[in-house]
Amino acid sequence: MFRSLGALIRATLDREVVAIDGKTNRGSFDRSRDQAALHVVSAWASDRGLVLGQRQVGDKSNEITAIPELLDVLDIKGAIVTLDAMGCQRAIAAKILERGADYLVTLKANQGEKHSAVEELCATTCFSRSPTYRPVHDEFDDGHGRLVGRRVFVCPDAVALETLRDWPGLKSVLAVETIRGVNGSGKIEPEILAKAIRQHWQIENSLHWVLDVTFNEDHYRIRDRNAVQNFSLLRKIVINLVRRHQASKVSLKGRRKMAAWDNRYMEQILTGIFHA
Repeated sequence: MFRSLGALIRATLDREVVAIDGKTNRGSFDRSRDQAALHVVSAWASDRGLVLGQRQVGDKSNEITAIPELLDVLDIKGAIVTLDAMGCQRAIAAKILERGADYLVTLKANQGEKHSAVEELCATTCFSRSPTYRPVHDEFDDGHGRLVGRRVFVCPDAVALETLRDWPGLKSVLAVETIRGVNGSGKIEPEILAKAIRQHWQIENSLHWVLDVTFNEDHYRIRDRNAVQNFSLLRKIVINLVRRHQASKVSLKGRRKMAAWDNRYMEQILTGIFHA
């Protein structure tokens, strides 16, 4: 199902964001067998609101191993793949480039010298009172009682830092300044990069939150590894199918209920042919 959906949208993935992130099925642990909860990494097409695929993280492994395995089965040519700090690995960046996509990864303190060197440079060239570079993108979001301003800087000098010289295909280093108040293959346009940074978090809000709240995923006490992964897959297939009815203003939860009550509507969801 995921591969067929991926095939349908692959021709239009150019510069679209594919966010990759992991989620733990918290109810799948089993103390009697000393079994930890299952962790699954998913790929999310942010503009489409569709899950492209998933990969189970092994008991003796982590996301760093699972992400390349997931990338191997995805057709992401032309996309911008975004990852959090766990995915900030040279091997993962190389795999994304190999698959014909660009990458945007988060650099945090877990990268030690790399993070320190970039942070020190950006503090001087971007965030000081007399910055070398001006923000290439400046925006404000007004919502939820907060006014949030974001300024995106491109630091070309950072690419030449000794600690980053072995990073595959690195073209730009970005610094994002956030102010809160109460109320790839080549250079990419700053506006697209700023949008990609925002859209990465849609996988948390539009997928993981929906799985937890609408599907109560963490409350299921299925403990068999294969069953947990299969049910996780089925829930994501349901999300993909139900969200295809984009004209509907009914919530995802409401559309699921409608499908349970009305066989005609269920048929429309399964076929993707909706009638007024």
